[in-house]
Amino acid sequence: MSDVSDEDNEISFSVKFLGRVEVFRPDGMQILTEAWHSLTTPERDSTEKLQKKSKVCLFLSGSSIDILEHKSKFMLYTCPLPSVSFCGVLPSSPKVLGFVARHPAAHSYHCYLLQSSKFTPLLVSVIGDAFLASRRRQSIPGGRDLVVEALRHKNKVLQRENAELKKRLAAQTGEAQ
Repeated sequence: MSDVSDEDNEISFSVKFLGRVEVFRPDGMQILTEAWHSLTTPERDSTEKLQKKSKVCLFLSGSSIDILEHKSKFMLYTCPLPSVSFCGVLPSSPKVLGFVARHPAAHSYHCYLLQSSKFTPLLVSVIGDAFLASRRRQSIPGGRDLVVEALRHKNKVLQRENAELKKRLAAQTGEAQ
């Protein structure tokens, strides 16, 4: 299930966390497959193995993707949206999705793998939309907020509508006289 807060533009989904794997490239469907393979194949040197799937809360906001422990809401991972470079559904398993994000302190990338029985395509779409909105906010000249730009656009639309209604009203009152 998901929870949406219109006030804060935040959304959360209950999903299963499969694991996090360091990857060497920032994008591509092959990255998801390689990350999945490294989680599911036992290796002696690997510290990240596919253990019991833990239920987590995937929390999306206008600035980051947070993975929280389901019951305690303890923050497990946080990925600022500008650090996300790829998101997709695992081709061999349509219930598994993953996203790649740059580590904030190191010059490395991690692939986060999650499982959802119902929301996988929706989650990929929502993460992609949040990423694009984050990019738009960053690219607005003068550092103006996206909300301000949206309000300005709505204001222009309402001004045009108001002018059209004034013309129609003037035409109707002209006919009545």
